[in-house]
Amino acid sequence: MFPEKKEKQRVLERNVIGTNTSILGDVISEGDFRIDGKVEGTIKTGGRVVIGKTGIAIGKIYCTDADIEGNFSGELQVENILTLKSSATISGEVTIGKLSIEPGAAFNATCIMKNAVKELKNGQSKKEKPAS
Repeated sequence: MFPEKKEKQRVLERNVIGTNTSILGDVISEGDFRIDGKVEGTIKTGGRVVIGKTGIAIGKIYCTDADIEGNFSGELQVENILTLKSSATISGEVTIGKLSIEPGAAFNATCIMKNAVKELKNGQSKKEKPAS
C-alpha cells in the first residue's frame, strides 16, 4: 500500500573491549566501540568510540563521535563531536568537527577543527565582522 523507503539505517551494534583485553591490529565496524582495555592499531567505525577510564588506545581512530575518559595517543579523526572528560589524556594529531573539554583533561595534540568558520546571514564570516 505504501511505497517502501530505502534509507540507510544506523547499525546499533555495540562492541566492548573489556578491561583485561588487549587487541593488536585493525578493527572495522559500523557499530559503536567501548574500550576499557588496550587497543594498538586502527579503529574505523561509522559510530561512536568511548574510551573508558581504564582504556588505552594507541594508533588511529576514525569515527563519527568520541567520548574519552582514558588515554589516547596517535591520530584521531572525529567527524562530529570529541568530548574529553576530566580524566582524559590525549596526545598526537586530532581532526574534529567540534570539541568539548572538561577542566583537568590533558590535551597535548595538534588540532584541526573542520568547518570552523561559519557563515553569517549577510555573507561575512564570523572573523570578518564590520567595525562599528
